[in-house]
Parts: sequence; C-alpha cells; structure tokens
Amino acid sequence: MPHPNHWSADAVQELFNEGVLALLWRAQTVHRRYHDSAAIELASLLSIKTGGCPEDCAYCPQSKHHDAGLPSEPMLDLPTVRQAARKAKAQGAKRFCMGAAWRSPTEKQIDQVIPLIKEIKALGLESCVTLGMLKKGQAERLRAAGLDYYNHNLDTSVSFYDEIISTRQFADRLDTLRSVRAAGLKSCVGGIIGLGESVAQRAELIATLANLDPYPESVPINQLVAIPGTPLGEQPPVPFFEFLRTIAIARICMPKAKIRLSAGREQLSDSEQTLCFLAGANSIFVGELLLTTPNTSAERDRQLLKTLGLTAEVN
Repeated sequence: MPHPNHWSADAVQELFNEGVLALLWRAQTVHRRYHDSAAIELASLLSIKTGGCPEDCAYCPQSKHHDAGLPSEPMLDLPTVRQAARKAKAQGAKRFCMGAAWRSPTEKQIDQVIPLIKEIKALGLESCVTLGMLKKGQAERLRAAGLDYYNHNLDTSVSFYDEIISTRQFADRLDTLRSVRAAGLKSCVGGIIGLGESVAQRAELIATLANLDPYPESVPINQLVAIPGTPLGEQPPVPFFEFLRTIAIARICMPKAKIRLSAGREQLSDSEQTLCFLAGANSIFVGELLLTTPNTSAERDRQLLKTLGLTAEVN
C-alpha cells in the first residue's frame, strides 16, 4: 500500500475500481483510526464580496464573463459580518469562512478583511478566508491578524484544468498554497466533482491533494451545482455512487484531514448523506447559502445528525 502522503494517480485510480462496499469498509476503518466517528465539524461560509470576478471559471456564476444573473455587489460591512457569524455560532458552527470574488486581493482589500478576521476570532470561532491568489507578504499579514485557515481549492486536476479556467494556471494555485504554508497557516483545499472530468482525472486531483506537503487539514469535496448562464449550466450530475467513491478515496488517501461535504449537499437525500458520513466525511457547512448556491436547511441538518447520533465538534 502506498504511504498515505505519497500516492500516484494510478494507485488512486485503482481504488476507484474497488467494489463500493469494500471501499466503504476500508474508508470507515481508516476514519475510525484517526477521528471520533460520532463527531461532525460544522462550518459556515459567507460571501463578503459577491460577483464581478475577473476569472472565467466555467462553473462559477460570480464570473463577469458569464451571464448568470448575479450582479456585482459591494463588500459587506463589519456589523453585517458580525451578525452572520453570531448566527453561525448559534447554529453550532466551529469555523466561520469568508469568501470574496477577487482574482488576487490588493493591499487595501487585505486591510478591509483584517478587521473581519479579528471580529470572528473575538467571537470564539475559527477563521477561514478565500480571497484568491496571494501576493508576497499577504499570507503573513493574514496570519498576524489571527487567521487560522486559508481556502484555495484546486478545483480539478492539472490535466483538465485548462478546460475549466483560462485566466490562471494550475501552478498559480500551488504557488499560493506554498505561501500559505510558509506563513504558518492551515490550509483548506479541495475540488469539484462533475465538471466533465474523467475518473482518471478525478484520481489525479486526489493524488495531487494527498501529496501536498503536508496535505490539507480540510478537504472540501464539492459536487458541481450547474448554474444556468455558466458554460457548465447544462452539465449532467455525476451518479451518486461515483461521488461516494470520491469521498471514500479522499478519506483513505488523506486519513487525518477533515473531509467536508460542500457544494451540492442540498441535492443529496438523507440516506445519501449518511453513506457519505460512513465513507469518512466528517465536516459540513451549515446555513442557507454557500457563497451563492443553496445549502441544506439548519433544521434538516439538526434532525439528520440527531437521527444518526452525531454531535457537532466544539472548539
């Protein structure tokens, strides 16, 4: 068996060929070795600057290149963010994440984000931001403000990347992740399933994530939410068991990471979510929106976790 932090794409692809039941058993065995099987990490995600993004990501309604009917809005002020964070904490969230539709923040924009980070920390929550590609010294500034995590998803594999995004390179993502690690920040890095990638390319993405040194503490696994007006607005969904396999394989390849069910969870039935938890997912977003896409209601989440005997992690 490959070392958990040294997986080839071929070795990961072999896992996709395993039977679903055998794969679930293997993933659950790994999960119980490193995690409390009855605990779920709850996080919340807020768009603090929506729309008008100069990137052309084919899946994203916030891109100014697409006509998805999402207007560009000004950055939220501190009282609005504070109110959202308090609501998230009341819903049991341990981490509060903030996203801005920027390609790469300016120093002035970093100045605007820093008070928000300090406010989140003052409320007793872990803080996470996703602001785009970082320039020299910006990760250090965010760390000094108290930031815990930086989210910077790879989105897809290097071999499929140019099919989805043309305004940046895969290497740009890796450069920012190196800056994040050098500054002493934890990383939240995942991808999107269902962009039209092959199983081999899905395996390549997981191998890349697993071989980051170290691999991310948080790994959000997103299902494409096909938004009309984007180039992928009519992309058919990935069959559930293919998505389930991806969750299980991410758990096997990154045993200590939090594997988070992210975008697209609203489309899953309670039974399907339960299988994802069995496959090793142990983190979800709470709240009605994930940036701009719908999410499962807080009441539905409460009922499901209660039924399954799962409890929210606390700081």
